[in-house]
Amino acid sequence: MYEAGTERGVRAFHTMPDMPPPEGEKHSHDYRLALVVSREQLDEKGMVVDLDVLVGALEDLTKQLQDNDLDEIVAPEIGKEAVTVEDFAHWVHGRIGAAIGTPGATLSVRVYENATEFGGYSGVLA
Repeated sequence: MYEAGTERGVRAFHTMPDMPPPEGEKHSHDYRLALVVSREQLDEKGMVVDLDVLVGALEDLTKQLQDNDLDEIVAPEIGKEAVTVEDFAHWVHGRIGAAIGTPGATLSVRVYENATEFGGYSGVLA
């Protein structure tokens, strides 16, 4: 299996209702979004994915999210009141998958909310 990937950091806010502070109050995380695209065979250019396209898609997404509230951007799209790292990873997967246009490849997303804890989502791109 061939792989290519990238990662970027982004500071964003969220609230986890019914949790004690600080999680129950609006607070920020310095998230790290890690992406890996994989597939069995390389494309006609000898690539898993064009890294310029992957990096550009992630940079566009992090610009949209930087210093903003995930509960205002992501939560309405996923139909939930609060955004967990797992939900965030699934949402990132959908956005990046649509932007990179690599059908049949697998995109794995990990969203780290600190140096060691993450939520993730992985799936084949349509």
